[in-house]
Order: sequence, then C-alpha cells, then structure tokens
Amino acid sequence: MALFDLPLEQLREYRPDVPEPADFDEFWKSTLTDAAAHDLDVRLEPFATDLVTLDVTDVVFAGWGGHPIKAWLVKPKNIEGPLPCVVEFIGYSGGRSYAWSHTTYPAAGWAHLVMDTRGQGFGNWQPGDTGDPYGTTGPTNKGWMTQGLEDPEHYYYRRVFTDAYRAVDVAKGLDGIDPDRIVVAGGSQGGGIAQAVGGLRDDLAGAMIDVPFLTYFRRATTITDSYPYKEIGEFLSGQRLSEERTFATLDYFDGVNFAARGTAPALYSVALMDDICPPSTVFAAYNRWQGEKRITVWPWNGHEGGGILQKGEQLKFLAEHR
Repeated sequence: MALFDLPLEQLREYRPDVPEPADFDEFWKSTLTDAAAHDLDVRLEPFATDLVTLDVTDVVFAGWGGHPIKAWLVKPKNIEGPLPCVVEFIGYSGGRSYAWSHTTYPAAGWAHLVMDTRGQGFGNWQPGDTGDPYGTTGPTNKGWMTQGLEDPEHYYYRRVFTDAYRAVDVAKGLDGIDPDRIVVAGGSQGGGIAQAVGGLRDDLAGAMIDVPFLTYFRRATTITDSYPYKEIGEFLSGQRLSEERTFATLDYFDGVNFAARGTAPALYSVALMDDICPPSTVFAAYNRWQGEKRITVWPWNGHEGGGILQKGEQLKFLAEHR
C-alpha cells in the first residue's frame, strides 16, 4: 500500500472537529454505574502449562450486564511483589488465544491480564472463549461494527468497553498486583479499546495504544475500502436512510472523544501506509490526548505497524513506568 493519507507534517498538527455528544460523559457515567451494580465475581483457576518460569491462571469475571468474560493472567515466578500489570485487549475477530502466547511482558517482570473479547475469537489467528449473550437488536452487516447501531444503548462496543473497564478493576483487586501500576495496552481494535479505557479512567500508570481502530469513524469510513470500517459503509449502502442515526451512535464510541479525556502517560504507534486504520484517524486521537505522550511512526508499514520492533518500544515504555 502506497502513501494515501495526509503528509506527516500535516498529520502532526491534525486536529479535526470531531462531533461529541452533549451527554457523552453522562452516557458513560451511567453505563459504568449500571455495570457496577454487578459484583465482579472474579473466579481464578490455576492453569497447567510447560512454562517453567511463569504462573498461569484462567480468569472469569462479570463484565457488562454481569456476563461472564474470560481472561488469562500470566505472572513471572519468584519475583517479589506486588507486581505491575499490563491489561491487554485484542484485535478485531481475535480472542485471548492460548496462555503460552502471552510471555513477553511477564519476561520483563510484569503481570499480564489478557481479556477475551465477547463474541469474537472465531479466527484461527487467535481463538477466543467468550460469547455475547446480549444478541442483536436490529439489522447488522457481517461482523460486530454494525450490531446495535440504531441506538448507543444497544451498540456492541458499549458492552466491550465496559468489559474492558471492569478488567482493570479485576487487575487492581488481584493479590500480588500493585493497583497503582496498571498499564492498558492493545493494537488495532485492542488499541481502540485501550484508548477508550484510558479516557474513562484517571487511575492508570500508562496506556500503550498501537495503530488504534474505532477512531474517527466519520473519516475512516470515507477514505478506506478496507474492513472492518467497510462494514459500516456496506451497512449504509443498504440502510440508506440511517446515516445520521448511525454516526450519531458512533460518536459515543469514537476514540478521538476518549483521547480528549486521557491523562495517563501514553505510547502510541502509527503506520503511514495503514489502509485499515488510516494514519489521519490515529493522529486525530493522538493530538487530542491530554497526558504525557509520544508516538512511534512507521513510514513504510501497513497495519502490521512496527511489529516486533514496536514491542521493543513498549518494553522501554514499561521500564520507564515501573
């Protein structure tokens, strides 16, 4: 993919006027208050692996609506606690996968809580284990981008973002975890989820947000033909009279609006040839982030971004925020 978006010098100053609902904060306060009526109901089961230097726990907790959400907790053995913890969210269509695929952060001395994404994980790249018992309330197109678009109360990501918020609560309450040293992380959809949690909470030690999805919907859906944003365009090609209502719903879930509330130290990444999460959408959010921040730019990469090199940037960031 060639360069197709704004030049880098313009991206660094890019601050579009992204619509924000007047009741954005009240909507999320009400959502999280309703969720808090359900006990976290954390269930922990030791999980046997051949990872001789790590302990693995199979975790289940109550997310949005009290629905059971699965996660892995991977911790280094024989390190004096309490440990800092990375809470990670997964990319679109993926799930928590297998416990032995989550070893980098524990190797650096961090606990690692990996949240499954409700209803996803069908793909062979990262399978999942958590269903979404809520179901749909209207027409959808293919995946999760269009589930419940008729009303923000019913939109799929209201449930996912709430699950993720509560995953941080779970980490903060676990024995051997330092509640003051929690960093959220993710790439693509996971980056968008981490960005949302970073905007909803003021008690994080950091946020690592790679090539974030779910950001500046109004631009992304008009400048890329790639999925998953294309799901929205295909939905609107059939639901021709639903454009205003659709984007009014998406404004409650736009990463730019969450970023404007983010105060934790943040490490972003962006790829300038990324046609899945276009660079202008990433910079639109990054430039609004309120806390200490830096962004790693990968000029010659698509949605894979910095790959394993970005992981190295994350390890440096974590070392700074231990």
